[in-house]
Amino acid sequence: MVQKMLLTKIQLLRSRMIENINNKNEHKNFKILTLSALGVVFGDIGTSPLYAIKEAFSPNHFLTVTPDNILGILSLVVWALIVIVTIKYVVIMLRADNHGEGGVVALMARLMEKSKDNSKKKYVVLILGLLGASLFYGDGVITPAISVLSAVEGLEIATPAFKNYVIPITLVIITALFIVQKYGTSKIGIFFGPIVGVWFLTIACVGINNICGAPNILKALSPHYGVLFFLNNLKIGFFSLSAVFLTVTGAEALYADMGHFGSKPIRFAWLYFVLPCLLLNYFGQGALLLVTPEAANNPFYLSLPNWGVIPMVILATMATVIASQALITGAFSVTRELIQLGFCPRLSIKHTSHSQFGQIYIPFINWLLWLSVIAVVLGFKTSSNLANAYGIAVIITMILTTLLAFSLVSSEWNWKFRTAVLVFSSFLTIELLFLASNFRKVLEGGWFSLLFGCIVFATLATWKHGRERLTKILASSDIPLKSFIEMIQKEEIPRVDHTAVFFTSNTLSAPNALLHNLKHNFVLHKKMVFITIYFQSVPRIPLEERLKIEPLADQIHQIKIYFGFMEDPDVVAALELCNQQGFKLNPRIASYFLSREILIPSNVNGLSGLREQLFEFMFRNSTSVARYFNLPPSRVVELGSRVVF
Repeated sequence: MVQKMLLTKIQLLRSRMIENINNKNEHKNFKILTLSALGVVFGDIGTSPLYAIKEAFSPNHFLTVTPDNILGILSLVVWALIVIVTIKYVVIMLRADNHGEGGVVALMARLMEKSKDNSKKKYVVLILGLLGASLFYGDGVITPAISVLSAVEGLEIATPAFKNYVIPITLVIITALFIVQKYGTSKIGIFFGPIVGVWFLTIACVGINNICGAPNILKALSPHYGVLFFLNNLKIGFFSLSAVFLTVTGAEALYADMGHFGSKPIRFAWLYFVLPCLLLNYFGQGALLLVTPEAANNPFYLSLPNWGVIPMVILATMATVIASQALITGAFSVTRELIQLGFCPRLSIKHTSHSQFGQIYIPFINWLLWLSVIAVVLGFKTSSNLANAYGIAVIITMILTTLLAFSLVSSEWNWKFRTAVLVFSSFLTIELLFLASNFRKVLEGGWFSLLFGCIVFATLATWKHGRERLTKILASSDIPLKSFIEMIQKEEIPRVDHTAVFFTSNTLSAPNALLHNLKHNFVLHKKMVFITIYFQSVPRIPLEERLKIEPLADQIHQIKIYFGFMEDPDVVAALELCNQQGFKLNPRIASYFLSREILIPSNVNGLSGLREQLFEFMFRNSTSVARYFNLPPSRVVELGSRVVF
């Protein structure tokens, strides 16, 4: 009896020790993820103090630097950060995930999955999601340019001698940023996290120092100063909203990067560190303007003592480089989601972390963004010029996210319809005001991000439509699989003692590669496996649901493989699960037969000439099936065929 009690106590002690170890590991991982999120997620929104208040009082807005206007602008900044970033994105949108993944594409995929029986709703969701994703790329091009330029321009405050070197230095910094992307967000985040932490603490300390000189600036916490600002300024105040919007432009990237770090680290970092530091600095700049109105031409750098300008330029440059990381990382995530959902050609995707699945690197997107950012810097030349181009694409993306989120909340969450309408109509009203105030930017440079987004949207739509048309053309010459199997069983066709794997998108038809192999080599393999790949509109598929095996005839099987839109489609790894279901197959020594179509433009009843050429170019340059599905190169046989498109 005593021995039994002792044994029970020992087991209880052991379980508690294991639980404590797991809790410690979980706590350690949480701290690492929070630090990494700090370095990747908040760089964009965290560097807005460099230019937001400066733009609010720039000559473009005709706003005089008076105490009432300063308090009004700051009040609008405070409540924009609270309502849009904190309530909408941090509290609500970080819950609107698709199995842990965030961003407008993940949200679109979740809604499309739930709208299978409603084709009209599904089509609307699809258009909104694709528009949001396309404009997100436009934002991704502007952000690195304006962030780095605004930091490097601080050198002009230190000494005018640096004026001619601002653009060259900016180009070098941006190029270095895109070069290090191949090392992955995990390594970059851990390296960047402490730097961003120092950045936030520094700007908070500078803000506190300035607030001590004019503590009455804290009155701007009251929203009524924002209301009075509008009543006193009307038209000028309305257009000043476009500058206020610059303080919240990183919110969409924050949502898109959720899959890299999870919602809890992002939420914790924002509420307990990032938001307080930002508010302190914005209030500090306002306090400086109350005392020294002429500092409005660059309140961020002019709030520093002379000796602190150069160190702050260096720190700001590092912070703005990191700011660009949030958009670049988000662009990688959005691209992979679009590929898996069938809206983008196959591209080479490299995983950069063994522990965090969502951390990836896409070389093509990386260097395309680099070229675009370089062109933007050379074209616009200053952060003030870029501020005119910045914001219009971001706010439209935010509006689209609000509409999609309302659909999610009203249909899936247990919110009352009236509550959902009240909350999201409030968000929508504020965002529409921001959009209206930004409209004048279209002719001043905003056209660039809109044009870039439209080009991306047209490209995605062309690929989707082209793939659907190609599938129909190939299906017109299909041979029913059942009839083909019956035929080969009756005829005496030579068999090779080996396993052949054929890919097909139609489970009811014989694969084209099989037909071409039989036509040219007059031989069949003893064991044949037909594979169909399905990408689901969920991020990941459990291993037990990865495969479905169906015997069609003796030594002939059909296998359906399912991947989530955030998964690496490794077919060989998936086929290794066959043995667990009683089907003996060694995928590493099997032969994989692929059909590769060569498109011949017909210019009849197809896409328009330009779109047809675009689709043919994308189709020809997309990553091969063998590489995309991680097939052993030495085991792949490709059989080409010409298709009049």
